[in-house]
Amino acid sequence: MTDLFGLPKAELHLHIEGTLEPELAFALARRNKIAMPFGSVEELRAAYRFQNLSSFLDVYYAAMACLRTEDDFADLARAYLDRAAAQGVRHAEIFFDPQAHLGRGVPLEAVIDGLTAALAEAERDHGISGGLILCFLRDMPAAEADAVLTAALPRRADLLGVGLDSAEVGNPPERFAEVFRRAREAGLRAVAHAGEEAPPEYVWQALDLLGVERIDHGIRAVEDAALVDRLAAEAVPLTVCPLSNVRLKAVADLAAHPLPELIERGVAVTINSDDPAYFGGYIGDNFKAVADQFGLSPDAAATLARTSFTASFLEPARERVLLAEVDAWEAAQA
Repeated sequence: MTDLFGLPKAELHLHIEGTLEPELAFALARRNKIAMPFGSVEELRAAYRFQNLSSFLDVYYAAMACLRTEDDFADLARAYLDRAAAQGVRHAEIFFDPQAHLGRGVPLEAVIDGLTAALAEAERDHGISGGLILCFLRDMPAAEADAVLTAALPRRADLLGVGLDSAEVGNPPERFAEVFRRAREAGLRAVAHAGEEAPPEYVWQALDLLGVERIDHGIRAVEDAALVDRLAAEAVPLTVCPLSNVRLKAVADLAAHPLPELIERGVAVTINSDDPAYFGGYIGDNFKAVADQFGLSPDAAATLARTSFTASFLEPARERVLLAEVDAWEAAQA
């Protein structure tokens, strides 16, 4: 049996707040003397049944009430990175949502310092490279995103880029064109969620108005042939999250997922886990689910892994090292 957990890979679509397992949530709540909005670990886990993105976000934001200190964010990221290492992750570009914490009185510095500390440990202990992508909440005012960017720019050295997430429908990318322009001028890379629940027009806007280099999700692009042709021609990667799409009912089931069609039509696709504590699997689990559903060969899996590195914001020297690791893994499968 092919060892997909051992396949070297990058994770490019991972919300660190979405790695909060119920057991850790309650441990942090006890440490911080916070009453959780759930009665037990079991009650919280039972709440992980969602009808759509909005119903997920209600639980997601309520559960993170336990995150208060630099140590909390370090523990959160450390737990994710340990799991990621066991599932073959060699590079991780991690999303975080500062607005979700600032509104609770948590300083931006506590969030960034905790996450960067865990990343430094992961590099030392697991050889994982990585960085942080600051995401703006699209269901909040653009002026608030602009203020967050201003507050974060003194920590520019700790950031890879900016992104756009949260409730998609009714919150088009065009509202955030100016803040993305400022971020790009400051030297930050740009990505955005688009085309998960909302139509292909949101993908067009993310490309043309936000100037993004990657599209997070993007699965509804298949509804627009011209858009798919553009994504393929311009080699714009999609960071696809199969188990997330099933759990949030963006697709009826995994068999209905457009991943094979996107690949067949020449789009650069990567596989990721999104919010794995909530959606039933980390990145290796997503690879395995795709392999089981679509009969993914070792060569095809290796191609997806290579794309994850070439779609990343890695320095060229590190990218070459990791691509060579994929080559070695593929050769060992023969």
